[in-house]
Amino acid sequence: MALEPSAAVGMSLATAGLVLAIHSQATPTMADIRVAAPNDEHIDGAERAASWLGVAVVAGISLLTKEPMIFIIGGATVVGIAWWTRYGNAVNPLTGMASQEGSVVRLDLHSSPDEVADDNLEDVGGF
Repeated sequence: MALEPSAAVGMSLATAGLVLAIHSQATPTMADIRVAAPNDEHIDGAERAASWLGVAVVAGISLLTKEPMIFIIGGATVVGIAWWTRYGNAVNPLTGMASQEGSVVRLDLHSSPDEVADDNLEDVGGF
């Protein structure tokens, strides 16, 4: 037996608020995400954990109440907040645009193969 329409709307909004609370406690603030290195794996992991927990909460509440509106509103909230966080994580703070580059910065410390060979000899106690 589904809820009355007015109760269903209230429960849907409460579930959406619960999803937002879970997400805000599990992930950094959007300001911190936007100034971090793009595609940070820790932010990505936190977002995925928050999203899965949000999905579990929405599914549990909608199954207990047998109300499809809770599932629709709660699911849309999970998808929307996950997309917002993933987009914020993809933005490069230097350019302000989404990028595909990872958070790992690769530095070329050696300018020639001879320097690489010399460094290897020094590591093993060579010349």
